Amino acid sequence: MDTRDAIQEARQRGLDLVEVSPNAKPPVCKIIDYGKFLYEQKKRAHEAKKKQVTVQVKEIKFRPGTDDHDYKYRMEHARQWLGEGDKVRAAIAFRGREMTHRELGAKILARLTEDLTELADVEVAPKMEGYQMFTIFAPKKTKIADKKPSGDGAKKPEKVEKEKRVQKESKQKAEPKDDDEIF
Repeated sequence: MDTRDAIQEARQRGLDLVEVSPNAKPPVCKIIDYGKFLYEQKKRAHEAKKKQVTVQVKEIKFRPGTDDHDYKYRMEHARQWLGEGDKVRAAIAFRGREMTHRELGAKILARLTEDLTELADVEVAPKMEGYQMFTIFAPKKTKIADKKPSGDGAKKPEKVEKEKRVQKESKQKAEPKDDDEIF
């Protein structure tokens, strides 16, 4: 249809002539209500944004003299974050004379890399940046769980069942039997 004829037809219907794909040969146009078209486009973009998963980079910090328990505690947090689909940046801060013993920091990062191999891939190999040595872990594609909004207090079903079992067992132990009654 000729452009002038299309514009005239659109005016007769009380609608707008909208160019849908200008790069096509010939360009494709539609006679539609432009306000409604923009509203639907905005709504589709909002829905797509809602389904989009944002990946955060969370950080755990170590020192060259970090003890076993502290290491395990931080490693468990890293496991949890990787399971939720976030990236983890592990950093080791050196101060003063600690800079001469960078191998201690490298050992901690190597141990962390080994402990997280089944959950994560090393995105950035350990490297020094000023007084910090760091590495970045990205979750493996197959291990990413559905990311849920944080703060909702939802627990995994296995944990809930385990907690109920433990509570039930502790109640049974706490309730004295006729033979064990204390006066």
